[in-house]
Amino acid sequence: MDEKTCCSFHQSQRGYLLTADEQFAEDVKGLWPADVLSFEVFDRGRGAIEFLFNEPPDLLIVDNRLPDISGAEVASLVKSENVYRQLPVILCIDQSDLEQPWDFSELEIDDFLVRPIHLPEVKERIELTLCRALRALDANPLSKLPGNTSIIQRIQELIDRREDFALAYCDLDYFKSFNDKYGFSRGDEVLMMTARVIVNTIKGFSGVRTFVGHVGGDDFVFITPPDLAEKACQRIVDNFDAIVPHFYDAKDREQGFIHSIDRQGVNRTFPLMAVSIAVVFNTDGCLKHYGEASSIAMSLKKIAKENPKSSYVLDRRTAPTADAQSA
Repeated sequence: MDEKTCCSFHQSQRGYLLTADEQFAEDVKGLWPADVLSFEVFDRGRGAIEFLFNEPPDLLIVDNRLPDISGAEVASLVKSENVYRQLPVILCIDQSDLEQPWDFSELEIDDFLVRPIHLPEVKERIELTLCRALRALDANPLSKLPGNTSIIQRIQELIDRREDFALAYCDLDYFKSFNDKYGFSRGDEVLMMTARVIVNTIKGFSGVRTFVGHVGGDDFVFITPPDLAEKACQRIVDNFDAIVPHFYDAKDREQGFIHSIDRQGVNRTFPLMAVSIAVVFNTDGCLKHYGEASSIAMSLKKIAKENPKSSYVLDRRTAPTADAQSA
């Protein structure tokens, strides 16, 4: 199994291949080991649809030359069901089919293959379609940043390669009280602003490998080389603190706090929002599993949150420099 395929899928994938062309079916099935990407083959479209709705696969490849129903009709039937709209569908057509215009706004397919097929191209296009679908499903719907699955995969990849990196977990303090007072729409604006601040800060470090993800809600992560972590934290804190007061009404901004309901239903005052960042380092392969990083970060965030203002904490056990620091 080649490294590229392993990195693409991370877990075995299951496809349905609808075709009466036995050679085409054998060729496609032979492109991957069965534990990477396996296919169940159907030579009739209608016979496959019932199975598809009961046991949906990760990928659907449909030959337009099915004997009972066209591949385009199968694709339309599948995509018309809201719960299956995210299922990636690839249509296999003939060169002659391209002589007529296709309305891809009506025909909701994700890619197409043209017969006569070129197997290396088929392999790459199928992998691309699957990876694109996996990224789209994992992306946070608000920020469009990679979600939890992609975050875990990226951390574990770096750990497995024994690469040195700094992993920062960020979240917002007093966000719930802001949401309760100003509403979810305004809260979403704060989350989008936070995502932009983090992304633009990390993008500013050119020429190095970095990553930004959105775990969900007000939780974000970013990855940088170890020597850039503290500088990134300081910039994020400075930029966040400069922008966030403008999301409050003038009176609240001037007094520096709001009145809102706490988790016990009591009306009390809350400071303006702050950002807390906990940074874990992987140096010399000290981390073995992404769960270790998450556990350490959760402990560090408790320390950061003891400061009512925006702050960051560097893990003293794994940092290149000995002591934990806060902004």
